[in-house]
Amino acid sequence: MAQGIKRREFLQLTVAGTALGVGAPSLAAVAAASRGSSPISPGCRRSKVSVARIYMGVSGGLWPNPHLNFEDEIRSYQSRFDEMKEEFSDVDFPVDQLVTSPGQVQEIKDRLRSVDGILAIHLNMGIQPILTEILSAGRPTMLFAVPYSGHEWAAFGALQKQEAGARMECLLTSDHRQLAAAIRPFRAIHHLREAKILNLTTEPPAPYVADIRKKFGTEVKQIDLQRVRDAYDAVNASQAEAETDRWIREAIKVVEPPREDILKACQLALAFEKLLEEEDATVMTVDCYGTMWDRTIKLPAYPCLGFARLNNMGWGGICESDLECAMTHILFQGLAGEPGFISDPTMDESKNGIILAHCMGTPRMDGPDKPAAPYKLRTVMERQEGVVPQVKMGLGTKVTQAKLVGTERLLYFTGEVIDAPDIERGCRTKITVKLDGDAEKLWKNWSSGLHRVTCYGDITKDLERFCRFEQIKMLDEAA
Repeated sequence: MAQGIKRREFLQLTVAGTALGVGAPSLAAVAAASRGSSPISPGCRRSKVSVARIYMGVSGGLWPNPHLNFEDEIRSYQSRFDEMKEEFSDVDFPVDQLVTSPGQVQEIKDRLRSVDGILAIHLNMGIQPILTEILSAGRPTMLFAVPYSGHEWAAFGALQKQEAGARMECLLTSDHRQLAAAIRPFRAIHHLREAKILNLTTEPPAPYVADIRKKFGTEVKQIDLQRVRDAYDAVNASQAEAETDRWIREAIKVVEPPREDILKACQLALAFEKLLEEEDATVMTVDCYGTMWDRTIKLPAYPCLGFARLNNMGWGGICESDLECAMTHILFQGLAGEPGFISDPTMDESKNGIILAHCMGTPRMDGPDKPAAPYKLRTVMERQEGVVPQVKMGLGTKVTQAKLVGTERLLYFTGEVIDAPDIERGCRTKITVKLDGDAEKLWKNWSSGLHRVTCYGDITKDLERFCRFEQIKMLDEAA
């Protein structure tokens, strides 16, 4: 990376590069980024996360020191934020001030009600009335307190059990890097509210569409097949050829699909991106095992490579019009900055494991600004046609599997990738995950359909905070 280049600039260049595949950015790709195709952060197109940053202090508080200088404390915190500015590059702080009395909170109450979340930083003892007033704004609130801030921590657990503290989480730590973790659930809330999902299907909208709009603000727009075909026909032929060349060149191997099929898949991939841009949308999904299938795919090509490409770019490509998985994918992007891997699992109790399999893999599972994993170009296993990236996912990687079921429950489990089978059974991309919980309990507890969504990393704490803020019940299926 060139010396002095900022992470956000690098992200824009890298995401633009994926407009032509998974390789390094080109001049054409950089030009595409200038048209606004780059996300503000993975999964978000429209605006920055809005956070109220409030420093809580009381004059004359005895802990940690009766002569505590608030200005020095705030400058110290500001230096921490500056050190981590990349972590906050998609965040605005429309409220950013010291409050020393409940009355000062009342003066800004209307502004607090319009933010995605509140970061309340505990400076000294005596802030309980201030905190109570902040919580009365009814916004998700993350309280950050280093050791010696005061004795109020002893009441935080009880406060969480009360109505006033139901949407409060706490980080009581000397690790200032956790300030970035404090923002992550707010980012997920923001991403879900800003998200727009394009759903290609002829099925009538399910009640779930209205439910998620009401709960999270997420919009689902149904589009018809002719519009997708028109977008496909409008793709520039030279761009489709260049896209095809890149996917073929960077693959370990092209196993079954002929170039003609890869070209069609790439042309459809470019059409998907255009549709997202036209609709100011962030996720594309297709009813590819339902109304878009009648002995053969009704689209000009299989959508799988187009989905993988969108995931590489920081958007979302979701199989089978699975809206619950689409919501889970958006949630993962908000919390971890990574796409999800949808899977059809199968159990292996001998390894206390579960094999997560789907034909479509995403090379950039670490996020759009990280290196791509190796992949082969294959056909869809079950249909022996189409084009999918078979991705070699990382061994030794901690992973979180989850599914947001309806608007009230989140099912999850965690584990470690111990194998990436490359066998002619099941779907193309596969990982074997050794569970942190119990395999037998997992299959006995299993409910709510076959699909689950996987992301890299153990993000259990982030999910817990998000679920508290959104009043969602979180269940470990392997416990």
